[in-house]
Amino acid sequence: MRIETIGERIRKLRKNMNLTQQDLAKKLKDVSHVAVSQWESDTTKPNAENLYELSTLFGCDFGWLLKGGNGEATNAKLIPNLNATQIPILSYDDIQNIDVINPVIPITGEFIMSNLKGSNSTFAFTLKGDSMANDFLEGDTIFIDIAVKPEPGEFVLARVGSDVLFRKYKIDSIGQFSLQPLNLDYPIISSNEAEIKIIGILVEHRIYRRKR
Repeated sequence: MRIETIGERIRKLRKNMNLTQQDLAKKLKDVSHVAVSQWESDTTKPNAENLYELSTLFGCDFGWLLKGGNGEATNAKLIPNLNATQIPILSYDDIQNIDVINPVIPITGEFIMSNLKGSNSTFAFTLKGDSMANDFLEGDTIFIDIAVKPEPGEFVLARVGSDVLFRKYKIDSIGQFSLQPLNLDYPIISSNEAEIKIIGILVEHRIYRRKR
């Protein structure tokens, strides 16, 4: 029995959700409708990040989308993921402008798909630098919820002066809190030494295949 190509699977799933190629492109990170057209014609293939987003949006198995399967498995996968939500992707400057007292997430026009609950208070951010290596590396995407107060040991995004920092949240015996890097080459920042404004806590972390 002939197995559908990856392009045919993407086209079938897209049409099953009544999306145009332009509609689908807008729901994915840094993808144009031209790229979607090339995928569906099997001219090119989506990368690992694209496949993750597509499988989340379509509500199908990542491996099935990549390699296909028998007819029964195919039919079972044609169920759109109605719980998938667009999460806005914010830049460094966007985060600098968030009011931590009455936070509102700006609409940027860039989105990434997620199944997170409480997504109205969540945004995504692409990490830079190596201060949280090796658990969190440059290029990873983190999802931050601004509506939840941090607990000791959780990871937070914070503003310290003009810097936006992603760190581990710690509280000492006298109630002072600090931001701790995982890379010991970076300093610990204490709330009794600097004004720290917590923006939100980590609720999802995505690691994509990295170039070697």
